[in-house]
Amino acid sequence: MAKFLIEVPHEATEAECIAAIQIFLKTGSHFLSHADWGCLDGMHKAWITVEADSKEEARGYLPPAYRSRASIVSLNKFALDPTDAVVAVHLVER
Repeated sequence: MAKFLIEVPHEATEAECIAAIQIFLKTGSHFLSHADWGCLDGMHKAWITVEADSKEEARGYLPPAYRSRASIVSLNKFALDPTDAVVAVHLVER
């Protein structure tokens, strides 16, 4: 399984913050009930890290109302000497 970072924005209003938080908490999903929020710092987004087989599977963890707004990024780690992996990625981009 791959690891994904899901970023879910919402409008910067009190009502939208409350609604988003309540929807996430009420879903019963472990991922959603443990989301990290940036609202108190003026960044009206939630972040969740999940393991899934694909980006679309990761998107499926979200409540339907937030799926289309979410950004999903595949995460990876590099070894102490990541040179080979970095070079390989840049060669593919050319």
